[in-house]
Amino acid sequence: MKPSEQLEKVDVFDRYRPRLFGIAYRMLGTRDDAEDILQETYLRLHSTDLSTIDNPEAWLVTAATHLSIDRLRKAYVQRETYVGPWLPEPLIADPTNSPEMQAELASDVSLAFMVLLERLSPLERAIFLLHEVFDYAHSEIARIVAKSETAVRQIVSRARDRVRSDRRRFRADEASRTELIRKFVTAARANDERTLMSIFADDLALTSDGGGKVNAARRKVYGAKRIAHLFAITTAKLKGSHQVYLTMVNGEPGLVEFYDGILIAVTTFSIEAGRVTAFYRVMNPDKLANISLAEKEKWIDLSQNG
Repeated sequence: MKPSEQLEKVDVFDRYRPRLFGIAYRMLGTRDDAEDILQETYLRLHSTDLSTIDNPEAWLVTAATHLSIDRLRKAYVQRETYVGPWLPEPLIADPTNSPEMQAELASDVSLAFMVLLERLSPLERAIFLLHEVFDYAHSEIARIVAKSETAVRQIVSRARDRVRSDRRRFRADEASRTELIRKFVTAARANDERTLMSIFADDLALTSDGGGKVNAARRKVYGAKRIAHLFAITTAKLKGSHQVYLTMVNGEPGLVEFYDGILIAVTTFSIEAGRVTAFYRVMNPDKLANISLAEKEKWIDLSQNG
């Protein structure tokens, strides 16, 4: 291969890399898996004659989508033996990301949404994401997944019913979310269960992902009173060497926690009508290892609240 052709392939791949990462991460839920998909996609491009590719974006998206579907089928089998609930790896705003990458990860990447996607088969998930998140037409998706346009329309409709119907109708704005999260941290650190109960929905659910590697609930915890008591006790035990920061997690305000200087948890929230309806708490150290601390000084320190 001529050096000029190699450089051209690198340029083509880099141009669409943010889109490919956005697809792979939403499919697989971890940065390492997404990066593996990108590497495999590039290797396929490397071994292909560019002159045979009419539409590089369509070619790359097709390759990454099929690789992601295959990888997710294997991942679903592996997750059957995962210890406790499985949550996606959180993404913290990273200043090293290009504007294009930031745009690709700006919406529909919340942990709550990613959890809903787990209801779909790998093929359903790919088709739903391509249509609902990345705005590909049914005809384009049909070519990507080698299905008829009619079949794609039916899959999109079924997937939308299974996912969108369970998404909250009224989404709190960023300012409201931030204010409620601050109130939660202050009340938890003050062991103020009354205030916690006032901001928790009655059917509140807590999902903790420890992966069997740290002390975390191995099943979902339900009920405002039970969860308020749990947070009050846990936070009181950690207080002193416990630091809590507010920053953007998967495109929404969330919390990053340290104990004795060690990153121990990332938490995001589902909020409706001024109350917390769900917590998603990632504690598995393997899923915290890739978090960038490059802008930690810009995060809001809530450790002194309460």
